[in-house]
Order: sequence, then C-alpha cells, then structure tokens
Amino acid sequence: MGRIGLWATRTPGTYVGYLAAQLAGVTVVPLNPRFPARRNDVIAQHSGLRTVLRDGRPVALDAEGAAAASDPAVAYVLFTSGSTGTPKGVPIKHSNVIPYVAHNVERYGVGPGDRLTQTFDLTFDPSVFDLFVAWGAGATLVVPEPEEVRSPVDFVNSRGITHWFSVPSVVSLAGRLRSLSAGAMPGLRWSLFAGEQLTVEQAGAWREAAPFSHIENLYGPTELTITCTAYRVPADRADWPRTPNGTVPIGRRYPHLEHVVLGPDGLPAEAGELCVRGPQRFDGYLDTDHNRDRFVSFTPANPDQPARTCDVTTTLTPAHWYRTGDRVRDLGDGELVHMGRLDSQVQVHGYRVELGEVEAALRTHPNVQDAVVTVEDADLTAVYTGTATQSVELSDWLNNALPAYMIPRRYTHLTRLPLNDNGKVDRRALASPTGRAARGTALP
Repeated sequence: MGRIGLWATRTPGTYVGYLAAQLAGVTVVPLNPRFPARRNDVIAQHSGLRTVLRDGRPVALDAEGAAAASDPAVAYVLFTSGSTGTPKGVPIKHSNVIPYVAHNVERYGVGPGDRLTQTFDLTFDPSVFDLFVAWGAGATLVVPEPEEVRSPVDFVNSRGITHWFSVPSVVSLAGRLRSLSAGAMPGLRWSLFAGEQLTVEQAGAWREAAPFSHIENLYGPTELTITCTAYRVPADRADWPRTPNGTVPIGRRYPHLEHVVLGPDGLPAEAGELCVRGPQRFDGYLDTDHNRDRFVSFTPANPDQPARTCDVTTTLTPAHWYRTGDRVRDLGDGELVHMGRLDSQVQVHGYRVELGEVEAALRTHPNVQDAVVTVEDADLTAVYTGTATQSVELSDWLNNALPAYMIPRRYTHLTRLPLNDNGKVDRRALASPTGRAARGTALP
C-alpha cells in the first residue's frame, strides 16, 4: 500500500486511523482541513497519495500518475513552508521517533495513570509528542476544544491533566483573557512549551498559576524529530539566567544527540549556527533538491578543520550534521540561547513560515510586480510594487494558496523597494517600526 493521507480533524476516528496506519507500517501524511484546497492538492501530489483517511474511513483521491510506494521505515511525512514557494516534505522514520519517545517517556515520567493534552494540529510536528508519547506509555490523550486551550485552568482541573504541552502564546492569550490566577492549577505536574520563543514573562505567569509544575522550554525543527533540546525553568525565579534577548534558554541537547555551534568560518564558536546529528536527524527531504546546503561534514576530533557544506549529490550518512539555520549562543555550560534565524524563516503563532513562500504566492497576483514580506509582533507585513490594489483583494488571493497563519495582516504599496549598498532589498528598512512597512493598511 502507498502512503496514506490523514484528514486531520480532531475526532476519535482520526486518532484511531493514525494509530492503525502506524501499526500496519503505512506512512501517514496529515492534511489540514483548514488549509486551502490548492495547498492540500500540492501536498497530496508530492506525496503520491491515492487514499485519504477521513474520520477513520478510506476515501479514494482522483489523482494522476503512479502512487508513491510506502516505505515501512517511514512513520510520517510532514510538510513545512518552503522558501521557493513549494512546501517541503520531511519524512521521519520509526528509527527517528523511537529514541525520541523513549527519552521523553522517561524524562517526564509518563505512565498509564497520566493524562496528556493534545493541543497541536496534526500537521504541526509537536503533535507527534502528544500522540506517540501518550500511546507509547499507555497514558490518556485528552483533546481540548479551541476555547478550552484559551482558558487552560478549567480544562486542566476538570480533566485532571498531568502533562500540558502548547505554544507559549497560549500563556499570553490566557493572561489577556484573565483566565490565569495564582495557584489555579495545583495538580499539574509538567508544563512544556515549544514552537515559539518562551519569554521570561510567560514563564513567570505560568509558574504562578501552576506552582507545583515543572516547566520546560523545548526547541527543535521538524527535521530533528520534533524537539532536540530542553531547558528546565528553575523553581526559584532568583535562579533564572539572564539572557541577551530576555527569553528563556532552549537548554541542553538531548543526551543521545550531538551538537556543534559553527561560526561563519565553519569553525566551532560561542555563537553561531546550531548543527545537530544523531538518531533523531532525518535522512533528507522528499525532494532531494531541498537537501542543498542543509547538511555539513565536520569532525569534532579535528576542530581546526572548517565544516564542509554538502551538495545534493552527497550520500547522507549518520556522520553528517543538519544545519538548523538557527543562531544560538552557548552560555558556557552547554546551555543554549536562541538568538534568531540566519535566513528568512520565521515563527508565526508557533508555525514555521518561510517568508519566500509568501512572497512567491503574492507575486502570482497580476497586479504585483515584486513583493517582500517581514514580520512584526508575530504578524506578517507585505510590501509590494506594481499596481496599487485593495488589501482585501490581495488577502483573498493568498487565501486560495496559503494557510491562514501565512496571510499578511498588513499590505503596503511602494513604487520601488528600498535597496542596500549591495543592491539587495533592504529588509531591515522595511521591517523598521518607522519604516515604510509600518504605514501599510491593516486588515481587521
């Protein structure tokens, strides 16, 4: 049987279908019902899907070409935003998932009596933690309604939740809704956050509401099987480290992985790009062209020899390191702080977004000659040249191709884009609060 699509609704049939496919050795490709049909069509085509499970029932797709053969070694394929305008398929094998699940079941003491949240979309890789850790430990998976995530106190207490896992912005939202109060969640044992940078303010607010819970900040790209580092927030706020950007550290790598921080010269450095290898590292994208420049060869035993970037012809081995594209700083004891990206990838409300994909979609509009997208306060802003067009029209155009979280909230028309001394678009000028992008028209 080929790979099978999973219509990712939050129903019992969906979870049963996911688990059944795993037990049968069939690769699962989640499809989000809230995504535009065009995007799901692209994912289905690139995956070679011929069948989709809808609420546990198989539905045949009307598709051309040969179905992709299912590799029993691959547990699932998730698609992330692609800088060229096309989503990238990330196949994750059972051999990647097994050490991850084993580590986290032990780390968080998960057992049959525990109750874990399932807050993440099944097309978002932290959901794999929710499902596989609960299933692997015989624990109960509790699926909240969207409004219950926004008011976590009632949900945690009424459902007897022992392990909470969500994006940090849930804390800020709950705070704005005044749904957090001191000591409100005394029974919560573990609180885990990933997908966005966790701020000191968010950690403090959650600590006050869940005083007996361990809090951990997790980090990791889809290509490294969900998360690969963790930081335990100290119980005493006086022990919290001071970081250069005021965020909670992403912590130490998992013990079964290796990491190196490489500077611009390809040599180990205190601050630079985080590169990781080990059993959680994937073996390359579905489209091998995306492997270009994403892996490096580096020998820790020869730290004076710079890392060498691999090209698409390289046969990947476990010795190769995955380049995360994330800038980190080592605090000196192996604790890492996330300092941003080396490219145009951003996190928007917990989702990974390649700005280039949004720009490529915007350029397909007949009135748009060129476009640049920036991010401000977790919202996307689009700046474009060509014929001035109503923001609503541009937004509607993008809604046919991109998920809602990738749609800019603000649009600005310019006669030309500002350039830097090298003749490239000056993104910093556009992203500046006093720059031209700040004067665009915001959608309601």
